[in-house]
Amino acid sequence: MKNVQATNNSGSRGGKKFNTRRFVLMGLLTAIIILFSFTPIGSVPIGPLVITLNIIPIAIAAISMGPAGGAAMGAVFGMLSFLQCFGIGVPSGMGAILVSINPFLAFVQRFVPRLLDGFLVGLIYNFCKTKFGPSVSSFIAGFFSAFLNTAFFMSALVLLFGNTEYVQNLMGGKNVILFICTFVGINAVVEMIASTVISGAIGTALHKARLLPF
Repeated sequence: MKNVQATNNSGSRGGKKFNTRRFVLMGLLTAIIILFSFTPIGSVPIGPLVITLNIIPIAIAAISMGPAGGAAMGAVFGMLSFLQCFGIGVPSGMGAILVSINPFLAFVQRFVPRLLDGFLVGLIYNFCKTKFGPSVSSFIAGFFSAFLNTAFFMSALVLLFGNTEYVQNLMGGKNVILFICTFVGINAVVEMIASTVISGAIGTALHKARLLPF
């Protein structure tokens, strides 16, 4: 009986310890996203688009806390991205134009893709870790964090603002797929490489340090 109680107490302490780690990690990742959003550290503007590093904390949250953690960090990123449309933090030229056209649709276009990105990356990581292990799956999660962010962001742009003069001028008569590929171009490639390498390395390190629930 005492052994059972000792085991239960040990499990309870382990659960509380992991919950504390999760809470601390969530706070740290939120702080990083805020730092990236309010300083030039996390954003490299190139034309109307920006190479962002905010997708990396989203990937780390998805790796360490699953779909719910990824969605939470995606929501933080989406909200801060919307605030950038008003010049809060690192200004977004495209965001300012979209807000002037329709503020509500601009919010949807900025917020929802990032929320879905984090949620789906968490699902992808959980699926892959049973087949490839946590290390390889961390690199996969990093790639998809960047890929899905770009795909959802640009798809929402075309879906919600495709009939506006601003987006029509950007498209220049191209079909949707060609427009997205040519518009994001090297920006998306750089984001995917950076997110894959950095997220994979951090996810592997967290696993080896026994900070993940495996």
